[in-house]
Amino acid sequence: MTLKILIIPGLTLTEIPEHSIQKIKEAAGPDSRVVISEHSLAHNEIEDADVVLGLVTPKLFVNAKKLSWVQSISSGVDSFMYPEFMNSDVLLTSEKGLVGEHLADHAFGLLLTLTRQLAMARDMGPASWKNRPALRAEEVELSGLNLGIIGFGGTGRSVAKRADAFGLNIRAIDKEEVSPSEAVKTVESTSSLSDLLSWSDVLCICCPLTKETEKLVNRETLSLLKKGAYLINVTRGEIIDEDALVESLKSGHLKGAGLDVTPREPLPDDSDLWNLPNVILTPHTAGASQYRASRNLDRFISNVEKFRKKQPLEGLINKLEGY
Repeated sequence: MTLKILIIPGLTLTEIPEHSIQKIKEAAGPDSRVVISEHSLAHNEIEDADVVLGLVTPKLFVNAKKLSWVQSISSGVDSFMYPEFMNSDVLLTSEKGLVGEHLADHAFGLLLTLTRQLAMARDMGPASWKNRPALRAEEVELSGLNLGIIGFGGTGRSVAKRADAFGLNIRAIDKEEVSPSEAVKTVESTSSLSDLLSWSDVLCICCPLTKETEKLVNRETLSLLKKGAYLINVTRGEIIDEDALVESLKSGHLKGAGLDVTPREPLPDDSDLWNLPNVILTPHTAGASQYRASRNLDRFISNVEKFRKKQPLEGLINKLEGY
């Protein structure tokens, strides 16, 4: 099998080291070609490409005459869920299972910023010393609190591992029958959502964006969440209804929210979320890690060899389910 492999760099894979290119060529077999092209110049290169590492937009896909397999350079694959691609025979793999560690780091950074009043102390500057009593009155210890996790894939598992070390009580739900972990002995079904919400002092969103999870966190579900709870989201912003979130934060039903992702991106300047003191926002940066590119490239190299040998691929996406 002679392959043409097209690599389209992006935010999470800005450059490909020479040693990785050589390994890709070795995995692809004799006479195979590896081409690196900027997205704007990829229309011609994709015409005879067998494999792509990168984002294939609807406009690019129209020109993909030979394409058999794409590996995404993002963990979420909602950008591939357009009808032409979903209904095709092209295989899709991703980084799923590889990004949980740094997403979980970020989730706990957001949570601790809220519970330990870190942003408030930073913003006060020297005046923070005069406000020590007020700051201390708002600080919360994590040990003994209840953490509910929605989605128990790589991110949910990594969040649970950290939560266990902090001494939280942990429950997790997932649509699929997934295996438990050291921190979560039983993974519950999504039918337990209402009970999970009323139990949780902290709710962490760790699921992908699908038709089922879009605006899963809305007025109804937020009303079921324990009063005074914190909400953390590091996966996809569209899982939360923005208006409902703002209402819950303003009313005090929700004590705070830590969001790396927002329902609209970039979040417009006039969104109330920017001005609420009980909200911590970061600009969709949780996915960053010094290890991320190499992990994706290692999986891709392994998958190239598997693809050539007609073996099952790692990180395979069910396009109908969206994850």
